[in-house]
Amino acid sequence: MLNEPILNSSHDCGDCPIRHRAVCARCEPDELETLEEVKYYRSFEAGQTVVWSGDPMDFVGSVVSGIASLTQTMEDGRTQMVGLLLPSDFVGRPGREGAAYDVVATTDLVMCCFRKKPFERIMLETPHIAQRLLEMTLDELDAAREWMLVLGRKTAREKIASLLSIIARRDASLKLAGVRGTMVFDLPLTREAMADYLGLTLETVSRQMSALKRDGVILLEGKRHVTIPDLGRLLEEAGDDSDGGVMA
Repeated sequence: MLNEPILNSSHDCGDCPIRHRAVCARCEPDELETLEEVKYYRSFEAGQTVVWSGDPMDFVGSVVSGIASLTQTMEDGRTQMVGLLLPSDFVGRPGREGAAYDVVATTDLVMCCFRKKPFERIMLETPHIAQRLLEMTLDELDAAREWMLVLGRKTAREKIASLLSIIARRDASLKLAGVRGTMVFDLPLTREAMADYLGLTLETVSRQMSALKRDGVILLEGKRHVTIPDLGRLLEEAGDDSDGGVMA
């Protein structure tokens, strides 16, 4: 069948790049073995739909690599991207039968999935998994509130700087790296995807990226390889007075 996701066999949890941030971050070896029994991996190509809004979801899981978008479609057919799922972000809601949003792979995507019903049982038997999921959900709520500010009040330049800082800090967190000094990462989004997510035109995104490069706030090699010489300066451009700590 066309556009079916690729089911991968197994991966070693010890080599998992999101292990320290995932819902299983505090699991003991015996608990990981229990999760292994209900775990499988799925791969999606860029542009593939993971799940449509309202469709039943028989799995939950985490993004291992790549990025997915959360999109909501209105009755008249207009769509709005309402969020991004970055590596270690959780997909699906235990106790909820259907998907709240369209989930679409923005880039090639690998997900670590758990069959929903067994996972719900494991949550009841393993309180710290439920606690970790609660923490991740609250972090997601904080991020959504922050993004309301980005979209509603910030200028185009501030929006671009905010998105770059979010991706840079998440990348540093996954690599267990600090946020001081030079930060280097590959931008996982195309200019078109950035424009869609930020509510800007493609021309505005390109112009603002060029302006940030010209002013020395970022260095660009090609369109995707980004170097941030000073995260503090990027946060200033984003209108962010935080200390630039690693994102939770």
